[in-house]
Amino acid sequence: MAGNGHRPITRKPTSALLERVRRESGLSQASLARRAGLPRSVLNAYLRGGREPGGDTVARVAAAGGFELALAPRLPPVDPERAGRILVQVLELAEALPFRSQPELDYPNLKERVGQKASL
Repeated sequence: MAGNGHRPITRKPTSALLERVRRESGLSQASLARRAGLPRSVLNAYLRGGREPGGDTVARVAAAGGFELALAPRLPPVDPERAGRILVQVLELAEALPFRSQPELDYPNLKERVGQKASL
């Protein structure tokens, strides 16, 4: 909206969520605001990103639209084919590394170490 004197609207995640609730509920802004117990102008400010609602308000608006907010752990998407290709590459690299046998480590016998602690 260039030239009308208004700042450009920046869509925030919360405003996008509330807009999705409004759109998927099929309610107008006025109806959703009335059900949530908010003035329509306040809901409009939330939807436009001009104001940021608190968590309880987001939950109220979602409930007014017939939705429920819930917390769930976020798991990164895993592409099994890509993960398999990467694993094959790692294993091939590991096999290509030069092998040097390690000398035997000289640790005292466990029975001797335990016996020494008991006699102290």
